[in-house]
Amino acid sequence: MELRGSLATGTHDRFSDFDLRWTVPGERFAEAVAGAGAYLGRSLPLLAARSDPECHDTPGRRLLTYFFRDVPLFWRLDLEVRAATPPAGPVPAGGEWPLPLSALANAVGAVKAVARGRSEEEIRGLLDRGFARAGSRERPTGRWAADVVRLADAAERAAGDGDPAAGELAARVRELVRDELVEGVPG
Repeated sequence: MELRGSLATGTHDRFSDFDLRWTVPGERFAEAVAGAGAYLGRSLPLLAARSDPECHDTPGRRLLTYFFRDVPLFWRLDLEVRAATPPAGPVPAGGEWPLPLSALANAVGAVKAVARGRSEEEIRGLLDRGFARAGSRERPTGRWAADVVRLADAAERAAGDGDPAAGELAARVRELVRDELVEGVPG
C-alpha cells in the first residue's frame, strides 16, 4: 500500500480523505477489486462503496471509494487498485454507485468546500452536479447550509426505499451540516 494525496504530502487538514494505492500482481487483480470492500468491512462497517466508472475501461486500474459508518464522512477512502502486470481474465467493475449516493458525495464535498473557504463557483458546481444526479431541478441559492440539506433531501427522495444506505448517508450529511456549517464555519 502506498499513501497518496494530501496525507502523503503533508498538506492535509481535518477535512482530508484518505488516498491509497494498492499495487497487486496481475493474476490477483480481479480478486483484489472484487474483495476489497468485504476485506475493509471486516475492520470498519461500510456505509457505501463505489467504483469510479471512468476507470472501468482501464484493464489494470480501478478507483474504489468507501464511506464508513463509524468515522467522519470527510474521511472516506479512495483506494486505487493497480495491476503490476497485465491482469489475467475478466476484471470486475468494482461496484456501481447509484446516482443518489453520488449526489450525497457531492453534498459532503460541498460542506468540505465551504469549510475550507473555497470559491462560490466551486461550491455551486458541487451542488449543481449533486442536484442533477439526484434528478432535481433545484439549484443552489448561496445559503450553503440550506442548499446542502435540500440536496440531501432530494437524494434521499430519489433513492426511495430501495437503498437504505442512501437514507443513512443523507441523515449523516444533515448532521454534518449542523456540525460544520451551522455551529462551526458559517454557511
